[in-house]
Order: sequence, then structure tokens, then C-alpha cells
Amino acid sequence: MIKVAIIGAENVGKSTLMNALIGGKVSEVENLPGTTKGLVRRRFGKLKIPKGMKNPLGGADEFVLIDTAGLFDPKLELRGKVLSEEKFKELIDEIVSADMIIHMVDATVGLHRGMEKLHHMLKMRYDKPIIVVINKIDLVPRKRVEELKEVIKKRLEQEPLALSLVTYEGFNELLERIAHMAMYV
Repeated sequence: MIKVAIIGAENVGKSTLMNALIGGKVSEVENLPGTTKGLVRRRFGKLKIPKGMKNPLGGADEFVLIDTAGLFDPKLELRGKVLSEEKFKELIDEIVSADMIIHMVDATVGLHRGMEKLHHMLKMRYDKPIIVVINKIDLVPRKRVEELKEVIKKRLEQEPLALSLVTYEGFNELLERIAHMAMYV
């Protein structure tokens, strides 16, 4: 079983991504920071590979997706509004126990410093495979997406994936990346 934690600042689209991957409403979605107040864990089953993509895994392990509360306020360097220190530590423990991380960045806000620090800790200290996703690309000009990609490549030393959960641009690429990384977990 491969545990995949979806992390990010508040209101970045973690629950919307969880629902899109599952193919139904399992996480509550509101245009309000702090809607998810803890963890939502759902068995994903075998990874559904889009038609036309060869499945590199053959008979892959089953996946469990973990939708986490927003760890940080999107505009401030503060812990998420709904998280007590105890709940924050509990979330971090759950994230550290995951096999793979999807780190979401809001294209309208940019890379959060707190999330950047957490990303480096997960990558360096815990050797976690991380997929960085810039979400909400449908809300900003293409030039902004390209600038944000460069910032993320420089600060996180990783190639981010551009995604819109409204138009589903980049969704198949995300599935491919998850499948590819799962081979090394």
C-alpha cells in the first residue's frame, strides 16, 4: 500500500485534487480557508492510468490518499487558522509517515515560506519523493505560471507541474508522475 499525502497552504486546492483523483466527493470543498480541519484518508485503489498511457506499474500496489488541512495561512507565515499546535504536529507526523508527497502551490499566491521549509525538511531529512504542483493556473496569465515555475525550480530545486482542476490541464501528467514515482517507493 502506497500512502500519498497532499499538502499545501490553506485553500490551495488539496481537497479538490483529492476529489478529482478519487472521482467523487470525499473531501469537503469550500472557497474558504480552513474547511478541512484534520485529515481525510481514502483508499484510492489501483492507480487509474489514462487511456493511451502505458501502465509502468503493471499490477501496482493500492494507493491511499491523505488530504491534509492547510498547514499555513496563505498570506502570513502563521500556522493554519484551524490548527492547534497539537493538531499541527499530528499532521506533520502523518505527512512524514507517507510514502509520497504532493506539494500544492496556489498560482494566485505563490510559494509559501513555511511550505518551502517543510518541503526541504521532507526532502532532505526524510528523503520523501515529492511532486510539486502549481494549481489554479486557469486564474492567472501564462506568464505568471512560467515565472512561478522558475521560482520553484530555483527555491525547491524541482520541476513543478502546472495544473488546473477546473479545465483539468496537467491532470494526466500528474497521474503519470504519481505512477512513475510509485515505482521507486
